[in-house]
Amino acid sequence: MRRNKQYLGSMLVSVALLVPIGALAMPAPQDDRDHERHEQEEREHRIYDRDHKDYHNWDQREDEAYRHWLEERHEAYVAYDRLDRRLQRDYWKWRHEHREHEEHEEHEHQ
Repeated sequence: MRRNKQYLGSMLVSVALLVPIGALAMPAPQDDRDHERHEQEEREHRIYDRDHKDYHNWDQREDEAYRHWLEERHEAYVAYDRLDRRLQRDYWKWRHEHREHEEHEEHEHQ
C-alpha cells in the first residue's frame, strides 16, 4: 500500500511538472494578433512625398516600381528608408512621371 502511495505521488509530481511545458507549446491568442497586426502594418506602410504633397502606400506594387527605378539607374538595391532625401525625392519625381504606366498595368491585370 505504501508503495502504491509513493507511485501515485511520483505520478502527480510528474504531471504537475509537465503541464507548464505543454502550456508553453501552445501559441497564445495574443501571439496571433501581434502577427496579424505586423502584417497589416507592412501592408499599410505609408510614405509622405513632400514635393507632391501626397501619401503613397508602400506595398508590393510600390516595392516593384522602386526596384525598377533602381534597375534603370543601374543601382544596387538599397532599402528606400536608407536612401538620402535627395534620392528619395528623385524616386517620387520619377514615380509621378510614370503613373500612366501604372494605370496601364492595372487595366491589364483586370
